[in-house]
Amino acid sequence: MDLDRLVTVMRRLALEAGDLIMEIYNSADFEVRTKSDDSPVTAADEAADALISAGLAEAFPQTVLVTEEQAASHGQTASTFLIVDPLDGTKEFVQRRGDFTVNIAYVENGVPLRGVVYAPARGRLFYTLADGRAVEELGVFDKDQIGEQKPISVSVPDNRALMVVASKSHRDAATDAYIDQYAVRDMTSAGSSLKFCLVASGEADLYPRLGRTMEWDTAAGDAVLRGAGGQMVRFDDHTPFTYGKPDFANPFFIAYAPGVLLVK
Repeated sequence: MDLDRLVTVMRRLALEAGDLIMEIYNSADFEVRTKSDDSPVTAADEAADALISAGLAEAFPQTVLVTEEQAASHGQTASTFLIVDPLDGTKEFVQRRGDFTVNIAYVENGVPLRGVVYAPARGRLFYTLADGRAVEELGVFDKDQIGEQKPISVSVPDNRALMVVASKSHRDAATDAYIDQYAVRDMTSAGSSLKFCLVASGEADLYPRLGRTMEWDTAAGDAVLRGAGGQMVRFDDHTPFTYGKPDFANPFFIAYAPGVLLVK
């Protein structure tokens, strides 16, 4: 894989998809339908998926592509692949809360090596460079001219006063009970894969997820987190988190800054 080209293509496609999404987001009204798994889907999901999928297939025709909105892609078996969630946080989108993201990642041998997370309504763009380091790009997000890239890194956590981020739409009693085992200084809620980016940028120390997710929900944010020095492990046994699992389904997990004393 040509990683320089990969990062350039992923960044541009994420920005272009963001434009499509915001056009629908800012319209007077849009239809919301329910998929077979009872999750919502809109024209924004489908338009962004079509754009990203076509762009990746053209640029990297030999690489397996997995995307949330194309059920036929979920039956593939691969350890190296591109994986896309064209609109993560559809519930946030539908409720016009802004915490939704475009997610594109490249997984190699089960590890999310590179990824981009773009939150168009929040004006935040995170991605990994070709060398693996994570940055947040600042500025106007020109599609052909890369702006100022601010290196990001995880915090040095204080276990007596942790910053915790949790899901805005999927918070439950089990998550609260787990968080209660830590000394928490402050807690924030965020939607979509932005939670990974808050840990990656040092704005939070710990993000536990005790709920169903799929690999397309996490791969891009996980790549950014790893590029910023963070870690992601399975919730049950704290072993490394891998990709290319059956049906691309995830177990519960913990994303965190090294130095957080994880509770078992």
